[in-house]
Amino acid sequence: MELRARGWWLLCVAVALAACAHGDPASKSRSCGEVRHIYGTKGFSLSDVPQAEISGEHLRICPQGYTCCTSEMEENLANRSRAELETALLDSGRALQATLAAQLRGFDDHFQRLLNDSERALQEAFPGAFGELYVQNAKAFRDLYAELRLYYRGANLHLEETLAEFWARLLERLFRQLHGQPLLPDDYLDCLGKRAEPLRPFGEAPRELRLRATRAFVAARAFVQGLGVASDVVRKVAQVPLSPECSRAIMKLVYCAHCLGVPGAWPCPDYCRNVLKGCLANQADLDAEWRNLLDSMVLITDKFWGPTGAESVIGGVHLWLAEAISALQDNSDTLTAKVIQGCGNPKVNPQGPEPEEKRRRGKLVLPEKPPAGTLQKLVSEAKAQLRDAQDFWISLPGTLCSEKLAMSAASDDRCWNGVAKGRYLPEVMGDGLANQINNPEVEVDITKPDMTIRQQIMQLKTTTNRLRGAYDGNDVDFQDASDDGSGSGSGEGCPDDECGRRVGRKSSSSRTPLSHALPGLSEREGQKASATGRPQPCTRLLLLSGLPLVLSAARPRWR
Repeated sequence: MELRARGWWLLCVAVALAACAHGDPASKSRSCGEVRHIYGTKGFSLSDVPQAEISGEHLRICPQGYTCCTSEMEENLANRSRAELETALLDSGRALQATLAAQLRGFDDHFQRLLNDSERALQEAFPGAFGELYVQNAKAFRDLYAELRLYYRGANLHLEETLAEFWARLLERLFRQLHGQPLLPDDYLDCLGKRAEPLRPFGEAPRELRLRATRAFVAARAFVQGLGVASDVVRKVAQVPLSPECSRAIMKLVYCAHCLGVPGAWPCPDYCRNVLKGCLANQADLDAEWRNLLDSMVLITDKFWGPTGAESVIGGVHLWLAEAISALQDNSDTLTAKVIQGCGNPKVNPQGPEPEEKRRRGKLVLPEKPPAGTLQKLVSEAKAQLRDAQDFWISLPGTLCSEKLAMSAASDDRCWNGVAKGRYLPEVMGDGLANQINNPEVEVDITKPDMTIRQQIMQLKTTTNRLRGAYDGNDVDFQDASDDGSGSGSGEGCPDDECGRRVGRKSSSSRTPLSHALPGLSEREGQKASATGRPQPCTRLLLLSGLPLVLSAARPRWR
């Protein structure tokens, strides 16, 4: 008798559970009315919605049982759920892209302004201070600033070589003019280069500018490029399509509860996280290299300060140029005598111009440098934002669940677990592709990583390597070239004596490509700017103080 009573009790419980799961006849209209409302708000035709629950044997995604969704409705809602998740992913990516783009614009504007202000100070102060020494060679100075801008914006230039060529071209013109010789034999120029190298006609300024400028420009360029790469990675990854398995899981997560007539049941938190971790498994694999990149960017901002920092050096290029030209004027007699002693007097061209008389040097007045408050604010904001973005990829599932997918506030008997109202029992999967092998909600093939995302992981690694090299003052793009002795960074080696004689006459094709241009500067634009902005051999002659001057830096190797 007791066993029979217990059997009836179990039967009653089963009937009650069935009624809760499928709804009794009195609740059919209410359940389909809710689906009708939701279906209509998504823009679909209400004529597709049945008036009362129907058998769910036709369902391919949702659990089969009494349902208010036809096959067409299930398909429409599945497509809509996929589109809504893709939109949510794009929105999350755009928010981060906007942050990175704002940082990039701020830093890029600041560094460009520093260089522009330096050039403006030079143009205002040098004519009165140095007279014809500057006036007749103003183009050489403009070309130097043009190449510094190209380098900063990603042109494939070797910065040390660019600076060495500037000094060499300038002094070559001076020597030719002072001796009335538009052209000098290569062997004489070679002798000049050898004699001038240990004499340092410009003093210590070229060496100091080389050491400081390479570190400052490399750091500034690498940092701004890092911002551009990070933004580009987010944009490309946000466009990666969702897998069919993910689309099915999202439909089941978002709309199947409505189809089965389970009103007011929002997805259980752990259920939602497992679905999104499976859908975004490849994206989570970006995490390690993404963190490395942002850590390196935060670290390199330390190189923006101090006497060798980007703030002081980029904004003070004209100060080193002024120091160099002053040293040249002060040492011209001694330098000329020693070079002529070793190389002889060049033959005077009777058709050449006459040297000018020595002119008194004007007073050099340079404007004071602006305070560094702007850069300090930019760096402070960037550090905070970059640190906040470090866990972007692994936090994305939780963020989307809580902000976009109306996840339940608690995991209890009242949330949707993918089958009915009730607790969600499976454990939450780890992050990344390899951890999804046992994901209960999304079938993930861990042997087939997404190739677009793998490419972006490699891009992050490359950029991090560039930033780490820049932190040590090295331009990674030219590291191999410097190590093998070519020094050009273009793959075009040449004998030392030939390079020494032909400085400043390299083919434009060897330095124009943009290896990793900043946003807004295409390769074609960089080539055009590099071709027009590169210093060309000057045919005009310079009169300097009426005294013979020396070509001490006629070779790129003098630095």
